[in-house]
Formats: sequence, C-alpha cells, structure tokens
Amino acid sequence: MAAINDLGAYKDALLVLGTAGVVVPLMHRWRVSPVLGFLLAGALLSPHGLGALSSVIPAIDWITVTSPDRVATLAELGVVFLLFLIGLELSFERLLTMRRMVFGLGTLQVLICGAIVGVLALALGEPPIAALVIGAALSLSSTAIVIEVLAGQKRLASATGRTSFSILLFQDLAVVPILFLIGVLDPQAQSSVGGGIVKALAQAAAALVLIVTVGRYLLQPLFRVVAQTGSQDMFIATTLFVAVGTSFSTALAGLSMPLGAFVAGLLLAETEYRRAIEAIIEPIKSLLLGVFFFSVGLSLDIGVVLANPGTIAAFALPHLVLQAGVIYALARMFGVAHAPALETAALLAPGGEFAFVVLTLAVSSGLVNGETTKILLASVALSMALIPALGKLARLATARFAKPAIVDPELAALPELEKAASALVVGYGRVGELICGMLETHGVSYIAVDREPRLVGSARREGKPVYFGDVRQIEFLNRCGLDTAKAAIITIHTRSEIDQIVTTLRQAYPKLLIVARAKDATHASHLYALGVNDAVPETIEASLQLSEAALVGLGVPTGLVIASVHQKRDDFRAELQGAAKKAGTQTRAFPKRKS
Repeated sequence: MAAINDLGAYKDALLVLGTAGVVVPLMHRWRVSPVLGFLLAGALLSPHGLGALSSVIPAIDWITVTSPDRVATLAELGVVFLLFLIGLELSFERLLTMRRMVFGLGTLQVLICGAIVGVLALALGEPPIAALVIGAALSLSSTAIVIEVLAGQKRLASATGRTSFSILLFQDLAVVPILFLIGVLDPQAQSSVGGGIVKALAQAAAALVLIVTVGRYLLQPLFRVVAQTGSQDMFIATTLFVAVGTSFSTALAGLSMPLGAFVAGLLLAETEYRRAIEAIIEPIKSLLLGVFFFSVGLSLDIGVVLANPGTIAAFALPHLVLQAGVIYALARMFGVAHAPALETAALLAPGGEFAFVVLTLAVSSGLVNGETTKILLASVALSMALIPALGKLARLATARFAKPAIVDPELAALPELEKAASALVVGYGRVGELICGMLETHGVSYIAVDREPRLVGSARREGKPVYFGDVRQIEFLNRCGLDTAKAAIITIHTRSEIDQIVTTLRQAYPKLLIVARAKDATHASHLYALGVNDAVPETIEASLQLSEAALVGLGVPTGLVIASVHQKRDDFRAELQGAAKKAGTQTRAFPKRKS
C-alpha cells in the first residue's frame, strides 16, 4: 500500500468532523442555532483566524484549516442534498401553484434590490460595471441557512416558509444569467451581453427539459429494480448517484448544482420511494450542511473585520434595512400577511452564499476591486451569521405587537355552572361527536370541549353544548362543573395532549371516572399508570371490531361472538393494567368496567 505523503486533506476533514461532533451538542445544550456555531468555528479555524499565527507558532497549522478550497468543494454537497430533500417534500403540481410567488415576487425582489444596491454602489464611486455586479450579488439571500432554520422549526409549509422558499427558488434561477453576465462583461470575452444571456437561458432550459424527461421515465423503474434486490447498500448508492448526478448535469449546463438536485427531488416526490429516500438523505444532509456553514466561516477574514469595523457596519446595516424594507413591501403587495411578511424580510435581508461565488468570479475577471470585495464578503458573512437571530426577533416582534384576533361570539361562551353535566367530552371531532350522540340517545347530560374554533362555532350554532377552551387549565375545568360530574371522556388523538389532560384531571379530581383514547397498547398501559379508569387503544379496538365482523359473517352466532369480544377486551385491559402496576407507577385501584 502506498504511503500517505500529504496528510493535509485528512487533517482538514478531521477538523470539520471534530467541529460537527463538538459544536452541535454544545449549541443544542445552550439552545443556540448550530448554524451560528459552525460559522464561528469556521472563522476561528480559518487561515485568517488562528491560522494567521502559524508564522509565529508553526504547530498551529495542525488545528487550523490550511486549504479552504478542499472544504468548499465538499461543502457544496450540503446545499445539494438540502434542495434534494425540499424537492422530495414538494411536487410539480404544488410548485405550479407557487408560480405567481416564484416568478412574480421573486423577480421583483431580485430586480429592485439589485437596482437599489447598484445605484448606491455607483453613488459611492464604484464604476458602472462594478456597481451592476455588486447589486446583483447582494440581491441574493442564503438558501442554505434560511431553509435549514425553517426546516429545523418544521415551518417550511407555513406562510413564512412558502414565501421565503418562493423568493429563494427564483434567486437560484437568477444565478444563471448573473454568472453569464459576468462572463460576457469580462474584458477578455468576445460575445455580446444579450447574446450571452440568451445562450445561457437556452442552454439551461434544454438541460432542465432533458433531466425532467429522462427522470420521469427512468427514475421510478430504476428504484423499483434496486428495491427488488433487497440491498440497502444499493438503495443508498442509487439515491446518492441520482442526487449528485443530476446536480453535476445542471452544473455542466451552467446552472447551479442545488437546482439540479431540487428537480431530481421533485421527480422522486411522485414515487412510492419518497419516504425511504428521505430517511437516507437526512443524516447525510445535516452533516454536509454543517460543512457548508463551516466553509462560509472560513471565508470570513477576521483581519479585515478588525481593521474595518466601521466601514463594514456602515455598509451592512443600511443594506439589511433596505433589503428588508423592499421584501416586506413586496410580500404585502402579493397578499402575504403582516407577520409572515416581516419574518420573511428579516430572514432574507442578509446576503447569501452565491454572493461569494459571484464576487469571487468578478474579482478574477477584473470587474470589481479586490479590497472592496474583501469588505463586501466580510459584510455578507457577518450578516449570514445573524439570520437565525433576525428570524427569532421578527417572530417575537410580531407576537408582541400583533392585534388581538376577532373572536367568534360563539367561542366566548362558557359552561353554565348551574347546569352541571354528568360527563365531560374532551374533543368534538368525528369520534367526540359520535360519543356525544350516544350520550344524548341514552339521556346522559354532557358538555363537550374543543380547541378548534370552526368545530365549536358550528356545533354551537346547532344548539349543542360545546365550548371553546383548554381543559389543561384548572380555571376552565372548574367552569365545566367537574365537582359534580361523574366522568370525563378524552377523544383527541395527540398523545402528548392526552397525557397532559389525564394528569391535570386526575390531580384536580381524584374520584372522577376517566376514559381515554390511546394510540396503541403501550400508550394505554402508560395512561393506566397516569390514573385513567379505562384506556381504549385504537389498534386493539380496531382488531376486535374486525374480528367481530368477520366471525359473524362466517356464520358464528352473534351472541357468542359478542361475548368472546367482550372477554378478549377485558383480558387486554387486565394485561395493560398489570403492566402499569408492574412498572411501579400505578398506585390506585382500577375498577373493572361493566360489560
């Protein structure tokens, strides 16, 4: 085996992996976004950070990154896999419904923000071509950080998520003509601006059509063949090949690599392999995105920041304010509500990763001054580090200054204390409504509670004793008359809420009969431990009902079947109660339900 002569590449990789292993747990413990941790670690371990001391302390090279280019090559794959996963969550149909936001709002944002920044750069003494390039570069936001922040909060499907993604998607598309524009503005270039852009767009469109056409007919059969082998390794290899292969194809056509991965994800979103692919890509994406944020930190020249803090602040702050103002105004013009428009503006106001690509290429072409570019890149990197904090501040601001919503008068009604009911039904969905109907049939008085305004308003207009409220609040429970009620029936399906409600009810009313819906046998045993009198597991109850229908259909006498089902139900109940007692958490007696 050949000796390893150059350990530099391995050392840089170990530093990145070590950062991931240390930064993520620490940031999670301190409740700080890991994005910020990776950015700071990259800046600290860069050639411009601790690496600048290598001339004095040569050994410091072993704990700093000596070749940022190698890390940047790997880092781009993080954004590739992020867009691949986003494509899996969407579909062409859903994307089609977003076309107004993507090509309307997105186009206006890039054009207006780019024009404002370009005019300001021109006013500050930059040549017209340099001002044009700077405006184009700084109109772009950070797809990687914004999408990662929203995905971590599980808010990509929210109004903020949809609006932000629409703008970011168009920005990714806009990178193509921007890069070709720089190419034709290069003093060495022989082609015209118009001809270059037309050629670029035609080449990009042809590449996308080819990928979509080939993908629609080949991807699903390919994954079917691989899945039939039963080999998890082959499935993983095929998934990685498709994600990276399509990215490589779009890069050859002059498009961005993440855009190709996004299209591949859209194609696979319509197949039955979507969830399995997501499970494979998610951990890889998280690690490589960390590498990407680390590489952004590497590009931050701490020396430039320390030498020019006033200049950087004087540029960064007006840029953030102007870009945020434009995005907010455009979002409102396109019908986005105040809160998501403000949060979108805060998230997209900072610069993005493509600014590094555009400005670096412009410097190498001689279109922008090198010293100016250092200031701009430092400003962009610092603004990107602020994205998680700006998003959080925007959410806090909208929550604090939001006007109280107009409440349906029907929802303001409270249970009348003098009309105490025998039963409280928690949840008035399909299950709760059916139970209330059964209680009415047998002359049992009840009140029902739900937190869904539409359901409550509709039921009250029909004269039903249904009220809006949260039974986890002791004040509301007291209004429900549970001092005299005999039973509480919990019909909601969210496990965590069921547990909280059972705990609250049992602590406040020790003698109350509590019957609760359970997700499965394990959850039912847990509810018995919390103090319910009866838990009804969805899976067990469904199997008993299926058995009853099948046995009666097969000719077994109905009476025998019903008796057998009741006996089986009692056996399950005894087994689950026994499991709860055995766990040492059950201290109260469970009266056996009458059959």
